[in-house]
Amino acid sequence: MFRIRKVADDLIPINQEAIARAQEILRLQFSLLNNKEIEKLPEQIRNPLKFRFQAVLFVADKMSGGVQGFALLLHAPDLKFCYLDYISIDPGASGRGYGSALYARVREEARLLDSIGLFFECLPDDPALSRDPVIRKQNTQRLRFYEKYGAYPIIGTAYETPLTPNDDNPPYLVFDPLDKNRGLRRDEARSIVRAILERKYGKVCPKGYIEKVVNSFQDDPVRLRSPKYKRKDPSINVSMKIKTLDRIALVVNDRHEIHHVRERGYVESPVRIRSLLREINKTVLFENIPPQHCSEHYITDVHDTRMFNYFKKVCSNLPEGKSVYPYVFPIRNAARPPRELLVRAGYYCIDSFTPLNQNAFLAARRAVDCAITATKKLLEGHHFCYALVRPPGHHAEVRAFGGFCYFNSTAISANYLSSLGKVAVLDVDYHHGNGTQDIFYGRDDVLTISLHGHPNMTYPYFSGFEEERGTSRGEGYNVNVPLPENISGERYINHLSATVKRIRKFAPRFLVVALGLDTAKGDPTGTWTLIPDDFEAMGRVIGGLGFPTLIVQEGGYDTGAIGRNARRFFTGLFSGWE
Repeated sequence: MFRIRKVADDLIPINQEAIARAQEILRLQFSLLNNKEIEKLPEQIRNPLKFRFQAVLFVADKMSGGVQGFALLLHAPDLKFCYLDYISIDPGASGRGYGSALYARVREEARLLDSIGLFFECLPDDPALSRDPVIRKQNTQRLRFYEKYGAYPIIGTAYETPLTPNDDNPPYLVFDPLDKNRGLRRDEARSIVRAILERKYGKVCPKGYIEKVVNSFQDDPVRLRSPKYKRKDPSINVSMKIKTLDRIALVVNDRHEIHHVRERGYVESPVRIRSLLREINKTVLFENIPPQHCSEHYITDVHDTRMFNYFKKVCSNLPEGKSVYPYVFPIRNAARPPRELLVRAGYYCIDSFTPLNQNAFLAARRAVDCAITATKKLLEGHHFCYALVRPPGHHAEVRAFGGFCYFNSTAISANYLSSLGKVAVLDVDYHHGNGTQDIFYGRDDVLTISLHGHPNMTYPYFSGFEEERGTSRGEGYNVNVPLPENISGERYINHLSATVKRIRKFAPRFLVVALGLDTAKGDPTGTWTLIPDDFEAMGRVIGGLGFPTLIVQEGGYDTGAIGRNARRFFTGLFSGWE
């Protein structure tokens, strides 16, 4: 078993290892390749402006044995084309389907990028251009392989003119139209060929050579060689398309339904998760991952141990079906918590509408399992992971729960990731994430940013003001963007776009998004009017940041619209990354 995995950055250890392995395969398979070309691979991925191509690395990752092959795709968004720079398999792993899977994934990516087509070079099968019969046989096998996908050499041009006269094996330029029923126009081809020669070969190709090759494209549309080996099989991609897509790892709290408070006005209900799943499962973006049990230390690394133990004990002692709400809040003598457990609830709670019951601890504990499972999938190479949990968590502070939140899954995951590098937490819930702010307020390794309804008129009322910027080492690393009671989707996206500039400047290794869908029009807990188009735009802005991203579900209570808004958010997230 193996998977095709997209490596869009060199931030996490598993990606660093994949890049190093790709470089090793390059050295094995291209012994004459200049070492500088091999060493620049991480920078190609990290710095597209320098190379004028956005580089995307795909690896064929054997579950038990690491990277067996790779493909390096270069995307030129200004000219809307993709160029396959390398596709190579470890010499000991050839003939096992890695090449086919990689090429199918590259084609899928090029389609997702709405490219004119996919271009690449392939050595010739013409005896006049390839004199060595052994090498020519290898060239023939490659061209036969690509023909199966409808990719053919461009003919009638000077592209295969060798730089040095009498050089052997000057490459064809091959064009794969990606199953689109359109020809390649002459002017398009000229611009693309110029970009390939200047951006990739500018240091070795003289200007006169480039002009000669570009001007040799005279046919309109450009002509492709007729099939020479095997006709294209139109069904070849059907089985690969969904299997190789870089899906979002989805971890759902499989025990959330036990936390069902059947009381009027309690909107944090199980139907929220069902509504979300019904809509997002209409896409092919998600890979379901079962949650794994995690150690309690992930929680107590963030939350006060006394609060954790109290919450666990009081819930286990409550009778089934009974919910208890805090009603006494001992703020005058916080050093002496009440002796009676039920009265002590207010010692650890910030409001009077977050109940304690037999299943609250179990459901919240499982939500943390889901968030940590999703976080570990991020570290295994998934670019996006989604912890679909309830109860939510971003109102839970170091030593207090509230706002339907008991354990802060968002902060717990961010804290875990922070041991591997800087983390940015972006909270887009309608309500301020007071818990996340409280947990990281004195730290400079975790940047916390929240866009929310102004606390003058929105829960939790006591936090989320602009002047709350952090303390000690954390000063300047807490950013609140309180927004007015009424705001259009367009204005919201403008604020979000301005805010994420702070994240880019911080340059985190990971991004954690507290996804609240209660910013939607008609949500019973909010006043804003965001519609599905706005959620897609929101996702696109966040996905465009390019960081490995964990999304943790927070609020959102209009069960008629929550699923559709989530689906559009993730569609935007994925397209923004692409």
